[in-house]
Amino acid sequence: MRELIKINIANKNIARLFEINGIEVYLTESLVATWAVMGFLIVFAVIVRIKLKNFKDVPSGFQNVIETAVEALVNFTKNTLGEKLKFMDGYFFTVFVFILAANYSGLTGFLRPPTSDLATTAALAITTFIIIHIVGIVCQRGAYFKAYLSPFFLFLPMNIMGELAKPMSLAFRLFGNVLGGLLIMELFYGMTPLFVQFAIPSALHVYFDLFSGALQAFVFTILSMTFIQLNSVAD
Repeated sequence: MRELIKINIANKNIARLFEINGIEVYLTESLVATWAVMGFLIVFAVIVRIKLKNFKDVPSGFQNVIETAVEALVNFTKNTLGEKLKFMDGYFFTVFVFILAANYSGLTGFLRPPTSDLATTAALAITTFIIIHIVGIVCQRGAYFKAYLSPFFLFLPMNIMGELAKPMSLAFRLFGNVLGGLLIMELFYGMTPLFVQFAIPSALHVYFDLFSGALQAFVFTILSMTFIQLNSVAD
């Protein structure tokens, strides 16, 4: 079982790129999958732009689907972050769609979901972490730094640890759920006879890939919005 996990779950190195101070940097399977997902989304965005070139006042068909999806997230962002931060709807739409596409990429059978790599989820979480504090400083100014001394200065270390826990929880939650689903599917395929693998995997893929993939994209997005919104309001 250990060999099975090592072969199918590990992030494989494809080619050595360069070396920095004795540390070798490789082109990995997750990196290629990330590029593939980004390439797909870019091509899809170009196609959508071409399709919507002749914009209609009364939408129908494809335009109606796209407008419904965009308006839903725009309104959701406005309701969660408030009027002042609604300009971030484009960023969160991109994050949600990227995570969703990354989670679903494993269904192709050719790609390892990029979100099953901690480096990918950590990069997304660190970006959210930076935005959290930029918004806090801009919106609260001096009151933002005073909040670290609340309820009194002895709580400073605990408050700092609490802030550092936010990106860690975001990164590990997304990484753990996606990798867990990938691991369960690999174990199932590796430990069951071939004739069992025709029907049962469908139900497992529906949950671990379709349902859980969409759920984790939503959870990451809503938690990021919540953390940012909390820092935009002075205590």
